[in-house]
Amino acid sequence: MQFAANPMFKKILQLIPKRVQDPTRNPSCAVFEVDNWSISDFIVKKLISKVGVHPFPLSELSLMVSALAYFKPTHLFEWGTNIGKSARVFYEAAKHYRIVTQIHSIDLPDDIEHVEHPGGHRGKLVRGLQGVTLHLGDGLQTSLTLLKEINGVARPLFFLDGDHSYSSVKRELEAIIKQVPGAIILVHDTFYQSADAQYNIGPYRAIADTMDVYGKAYRQIVLNTGLPGMTLIYPKSHMHDHGVDEL
Repeated sequence: MQFAANPMFKKILQLIPKRVQDPTRNPSCAVFEVDNWSISDFIVKKLISKVGVHPFPLSELSLMVSALAYFKPTHLFEWGTNIGKSARVFYEAAKHYRIVTQIHSIDLPDDIEHVEHPGGHRGKLVRGLQGVTLHLGDGLQTSLTLLKEINGVARPLFFLDGDHSYSSVKRELEAIIKQVPGAIILVHDTFYQSADAQYNIGPYRAIADTMDVYGKAYRQIVLNTGLPGMTLIYPKSHMHDHGVDEL
């Protein structure tokens, strides 16, 4: 008892990393399932202080973390780097759940004008972090090129958050589905609202039209309670049903 009460011993115990349980639940069953309490605990206690809740509210942070924890991608390709918030979300989640993944974040070159161009602040939240590489170029083409250069097993996850026009998102979705069978896809800004709101529903329409063609092989988890909205698209693989889970 005296040993356990020793202040130095307590400090040593505090330095020992606590075992973090894998939040994946029932991986052999038909649909995606994680331990929401574990995910929520991580977000509230460790993630919000680093990334806040804008542009990703709590529900979207949960889906991003859950997708990474469940599918455990070896490589994560995202475009629309901006200051690096999404890349930081994935980095912190991978570190917390001890998932080894290489994160490639791609943004537009400096000479291309865009309303969301971050300028000198590009990637500032992830600069110098191990396992995170920043690139300039077209998100889709750069990702596919990097993927082809990988030797060995690759389980990629794509996070689409670049140009939110219908044509761009549809082009990206179709290319990934055709060229990277089995890839996991997260799409941001997918909220649907009627025309009176005058929202850009290009990403929503792009997903709907793409799934009209390829949907039999995929399931979706859709966050559609309000802006900005997010959709997870993943292969059914061995699963026995298909459809949309809307939250």
